[in-house]
Amino acid sequence: MIARFFRRRVGGMLLRNTVVSTGVFLVGLGVLWLLVERAGVDPVLATGISFMIANSIHYVFGRTWIFAGTDRKLSTGYALFLLNAMVGLAVTVGLFWVLTEFTPMNYLVARVVVSVFAGLAVFALNATMNFRQV
Repeated sequence: MIARFFRRRVGGMLLRNTVVSTGVFLVGLGVLWLLVERAGVDPVLATGISFMIANSIHYVFGRTWIFAGTDRKLSTGYALFLLNAMVGLAVTVGLFWVLTEFTPMNYLVARVVVSVFAGLAVFALNATMNFRQV
């Protein structure tokens, strides 16, 4: 299974995913900042909300560009994408809480660090289980 990820085609998908993830992550980071700094929302709750907003935007790009040519139905694909996002959400919020609770790390820096781990996990789940491209 792991060997399937080390192919040129999958590298291209990961590159496209990284471009999209970076863009929607910046949107999510902006939403996080607005929720915490302007709306006074708890940072952990705000992280979850901003994560879900960014992931919904990500699905559109995932279906049309990252994993183009999937035969998965739109509704089923979105449902699976959201289930995979729940795994990413758990990783994101859990690691975010650990970093902000037990280190002096700023919440925005912690969110950036956590995004690497959550992003790779969700990419692997979507590539194999949802869009079935790997």
